[in-house]
Amino acid sequence: MSRAWAFDQSVPPRGYCWWYVDALSDDGRHGITLIAFIGTVFSPWYALARRGGGGDPENHCCLNVALYGNPRRWAMTDRRRDALRRDADHLEIGPSSLAWDGETLTIRIEETTAPIPSRLSGTVRLRPQALSERRFQLDADGRHQWQPIAARSRVEVAFTSPALRWSGPAYFDTNAGSAPLEQDFIRWDWCRAPMEEATAVLYNAERRDGTSQSLALRVGRNGVVEDFEPPPRVDLPRTRWLIPRPTRSETGAARVVRSLEDTPFYSRSEIRTHLLGQEATAVHESLSLDRFRSPAMYAMLPFKVPRPLR
Repeated sequence: MSRAWAFDQSVPPRGYCWWYVDALSDDGRHGITLIAFIGTVFSPWYALARRGGGGDPENHCCLNVALYGNPRRWAMTDRRRDALRRDADHLEIGPSSLAWDGETLTIRIEETTAPIPSRLSGTVRLRPQALSERRFQLDADGRHQWQPIAARSRVEVAFTSPALRWSGPAYFDTNAGSAPLEQDFIRWDWCRAPMEEATAVLYNAERRDGTSQSLALRVGRNGVVEDFEPPPRVDLPRTRWLIPRPTRSETGAARVVRSLEDTPFYSRSEIRTHLLGQEATAVHESLSLDRFRSPAMYAMLPFKVPRPLR
């Protein structure tokens, strides 16, 4: 794996680095999202530390796990620096870990769900079809970067608690930054749509400096990332929390198949859209950083993002 996304890369004060995996099962019944954070950007505890003049990212790390379908589960425990161990190919956060052996990313999960505690234990193995090395700057000053590492992958999901086993198409990327997201962005939306010959990835950001960015990318079987003209904007129905869900579609039409995550500042959805000349199923995200940085949100988040006393 290229050093561009190695697990031992430096993370600056007040900054962050995360590695993101999502997948849907072949039968359409299940989904999973895994995010390993150094500098847990959506942690109220990290936000409080930064407001107090601190902001050590290694003192706020976690493995966020979300299972969709039946059963549904959620875990996102913000852990201290003594829970973190890492080198180029291994990342341990508390009892959970990620390991890269040159061909497979193995994620071992030992977490406790929130807000109702229960055991979450399993293994996810991701096998990329190809790796991509192209990296993108998301803001004008170069404080935030994104890299689709393996937009075309397969996963095998095996949990013992709850009992669950499936496989399906998957996606793997990384984001890194030297400043809080809410400092430089108002909102963004993203989606990825796997198809037989390529995967389409869309990334749209509205920045606080008044500018915006719209990326439309085709990732081929060989991992080569190519730009294409962004299709017309389509506004999907707002979530129950009234979060906008903009996306893009070549036909000017798209629809929500199901809402996977519906929170006051963030949504994740399964949608049907039209990209690269084909109708496709996509995983879609929409994020409001104005909502996230409100005092009311910081009061609510500890119930979903606990932090152990030790």
